[in-house]
Amino acid sequence: MGITIAATVFVFSLIVFVHEFGHFMTAKLTGMQVDEFAIGFGPKIYSHQYGATLYSLRAVPLGGFNRIAGMTEEEELNEKSFLNKPVRSRLLVIAAGAIMNFILAFVLIWGITFAVGTMDVSSEPVVGSVIADSAAEHASMQQGDRIISIGGTAIDTWSDISKVVAKHSKEVVPVVVKRDGETITLEMIPKTDTQSNRAVLGVMPVITEQSHGFFESAGMAVTRTGTICKMMLVGLYEMVTGAQKAEVAGPIGVAQLAGQVASVGFVNLLMFTAFLSLNLGILNLLPIPMLDGGYIILLILEGITRRRMPKQALRVIQTVGMVILGALFIFAMFQDISRF
Repeated sequence: MGITIAATVFVFSLIVFVHEFGHFMTAKLTGMQVDEFAIGFGPKIYSHQYGATLYSLRAVPLGGFNRIAGMTEEEELNEKSFLNKPVRSRLLVIAAGAIMNFILAFVLIWGITFAVGTMDVSSEPVVGSVIADSAAEHASMQQGDRIISIGGTAIDTWSDISKVVAKHSKEVVPVVVKRDGETITLEMIPKTDTQSNRAVLGVMPVITEQSHGFFESAGMAVTRTGTICKMMLVGLYEMVTGAQKAEVAGPIGVAQLAGQVASVGFVNLLMFTAFLSLNLGILNLLPIPMLDGGYIILLILEGITRRRMPKQALRVIQTVGMVILGALFIFAMFQDISRF
């Protein structure tokens, strides 16, 4: 429980802090007045006034927020107010949060790739290791065995193994392997994995650790970041179009995942943080009112028409946005609860 709480606080605090710092930094650079920059939420624990900005530390260490002056017409506006700045400046400030989330993910992946390296998983059907108390261990399968066939079906690549084994759950299946130049037939009963609910032999492929240079790691991080973003966008599109079942994780689900990943190791938690940071960046840029993406659409329209959205229309749009976000939150929470 303790590791789950610590991991959740770390992940959410870092991701939201970086997001809000993007808004804060660009607001300052474009000459806007920032009344407060807070780390966390809830009651103030510590605060310090520096210039026009109050810097505060809050009781609940989950993220933070900015109070940029003049975000609404109800406030008293001056030359440093958000609404009195050019559209391009406001666009930069609003988009900066998501941009910082992409940068955070890139930096984390870059650092992990350079410091830890990567794991090259072989596609060859050669046993890299045998899991303890598995069907493979009970049948005396050994590291280095090349799997030739399972149940009479030829095995050409590592991915073939799981496909073929799935057809032989809880039944004796002959597995032909080549060991030291000899062909040996092993008989085993595949066990059902409790997490995937699939029949498995209990073997792992050959995994080779590779180290990478500083600049090589940067290039790999760019590619990896782009691949993850593409995967997320495709998944989002398929959920919206109904091609894929809508499965999302709410705060409870994310906290559980953070705890599970942290129990494996800190590097894994950093990679999870990078993944979640990209997720937040993409979701924030969706054209939904109340999100940064929705605000960006309104600013683009203002730039084209040279006039602000009427107050009444803006209230309606914001209300619709709140309803959509509320429904998504309830759906995510329901998904979390249904997993228990």
